[in-house]
Amino acid sequence: MAVATLELERVTPNVFTTTKLRGCNPSFVVTSDGVVQLDTPQLPTRAVAMRAEAESRGQIRYLINTENHVDHIFGNWWFRDAGEIVNHQALYDVFMDPGAALDPFAYALEAIPMDDPEAAPLIPDREAYYADLPRGTVVFNGDLTLRVGDHTFHCLWTPGHTPGQLAVHVPEERVVFTGDTIFSGCQTWLMTSNVDQWLEALERIRQLDVDHVVPGHGSVVALDYIDTQRAV
Repeated sequence: MAVATLELERVTPNVFTTTKLRGCNPSFVVTSDGVVQLDTPQLPTRAVAMRAEAESRGQIRYLINTENHVDHIFGNWWFRDAGEIVNHQALYDVFMDPGAALDPFAYALEAIPMDDPEAAPLIPDREAYYADLPRGTVVFNGDLTLRVGDHTFHCLWTPGHTPGQLAVHVPEERVVFTGDTIFSGCQTWLMTSNVDQWLEALERIRQLDVDHVVPGHGSVVALDYIDTQRAV
């Protein structure tokens, strides 16, 4: 099997993301005591490659998922023994929910033959996946603050796009990872979202003192992009 490569973008000296993958913008932050991963690639070979990139810079201490949509969480399978997995309770409760109207496992597999043809040896069968579901080992309601080495990770509950939506503010890097509360330069996925809550979430993010906004999809932007997102 060929080894996948990732086109990583260095947002700050310690913050890395990739905005070129099918699915979300998985990212990681390097601290003085290991690495914190934010979301995981949907495509298996890219998940394996991103874990290797992260672990080349330190042990993964936490994996934080910002929402329950499959493009943010399916890749957890390839990180399941790499640190604690952090989920909001409302995300945890529906993680890869097999009873959902759109079967998340089947949906994740649909993309692989065309977008990740080398992944076949990596894919678990459905029974194995659900027997060892790679969801939260740290589960919380409201907000949560994690301290890892010389960095602070404020996991802010920002429901709207999904009920368990998180934004992760890292003040030492002047960055916020918004998940799909912000779509930069691409179609905003509304569907089952609560628009009123979403607008409140945008205003909460606007209050943060940051220079860099890493969205769920699309290029890294500044805080004033919130005005564009609100207008969608």
